[in-house]
Amino acid sequence: MDRIAGRIAVVQGAPSAVVQALFRGLVARWRPQLRIAGVIEARDGPKEGRTCRAGDLESIADGVRYPMFERLPPGATVCDVTDEKVTRACAAVLEDIARGCDLVVLSKFGKLEAEGGGLMAAFRAAAAAGIPLLTCASPAACEGWDGLLAPSAVVLPAEAGALDRWLAAALGRGGVPASAAKPPGDGRAARL
Repeated sequence: MDRIAGRIAVVQGAPSAVVQALFRGLVARWRPQLRIAGVIEARDGPKEGRTCRAGDLESIADGVRYPMFERLPPGATVCDVTDEKVTRACAAVLEDIARGCDLVVLSKFGKLEAEGGGLMAAFRAAAAAGIPLLTCASPAACEGWDGLLAPSAVVLPAEAGALDRWLAAALGRGGVPASAAKPPGDGRAARL
C-alpha cells in the first residue's frame, strides 16, 4: 500500500448541499482536536442574476469567503463559476497546508479540478504530503476523479459515523485524538 492509499475519502450518494452541511458539522466537532485546513461551500449568498448554483468557498482556517463566480451580463446562459476565482481560494488553502495541519477538507472535486484547475493544487499538495483529505466528487466530474485520485481514495456514504471511522484509520489512531499539537504561527489551520 502506498503512503496515501486510504488517506483520501470521497463522499458520494447525497446532494452537494447535504454533504457540505455534513462537512461543516464534522469540522466543528473535530476542530478542537485537529488542525484542519480547507474550504467548504457556502450557498447563502445572493442568487439573483446567477446562472449556476455555486456559492462561495469559505475558509475553514479563518472564515474568509471566496466567491466562485463572475457577474455576467443579463441574459447570459453560460456557467458563471470561474477558475480564476476558485484558484484564489486554493492559494489560501495551500498556505494553510504549508503551515501544518492534520486534515484537509475540500468542498468538492468538480469540473474545474477534473480539468486540472480550481482546487486541484490543494488536492495534490495534501496527497503528496500524506495528509488525510476529505472531499466529495460531483457526478459530472467522476471520470476526472477516477483518472487522478481514485486509486488513492476510499468512497464513503454521507454518514458522520463512516467519516469518523475513516478519519481514525487515516490518522493511524483508534479514534479521533483527544488533543493535537497546537499549530505553528498564527494557528490559521485550527479555526473555523
